[in-house]
Amino acid sequence: MTEPSPKWQFGMQLIRLGRGWRRVLDEELAGYGLTDATWRPLFHLGRLGDGIRQTELAEALGIQGPSLVRLLDNLERDGLITRREDRDDRRAKILAMTEAGRRIYQQVEVVTERVAARLLDGADERDMAAVARLFTRLGTAIQQSERSDER
Repeated sequence: MTEPSPKWQFGMQLIRLGRGWRRVLDEELAGYGLTDATWRPLFHLGRLGDGIRQTELAEALGIQGPSLVRLLDNLERDGLITRREDRDDRRAKILAMTEAGRRIYQQVEVVTERVAARLLDGADERDMAAVARLFTRLGTAIQQSERSDER
């Protein structure tokens, strides 16, 4: 049996590390009473800004629209977000955080920064820049692959 290529090994390690990173964040945020279904949508909405469409948030989360609707129903019920019709397209919904949602987003932002600082303590800035360039390249290749799969 031949040894997997370095590119294959990189991909498998990236998957494992991504899961680990998310697990650490989930555990840390659980201490604040936040679940994956609460913190992730608020985190992305906070980063993208109020006034985005549900489809944009679904894309940022990497989930399909129907799955997002259930999450948003719960967040709206809990008073963390609002949804309104888009004036230009009544089929589309525009999202915004409430004050309560913003307070949770601020907590999430602090915790995610703290986790990143802890996990990357001692990382060389040049290495970080090189990895960021590689991730950008990988992200572009994934988008191109997804577009060609849609055709």
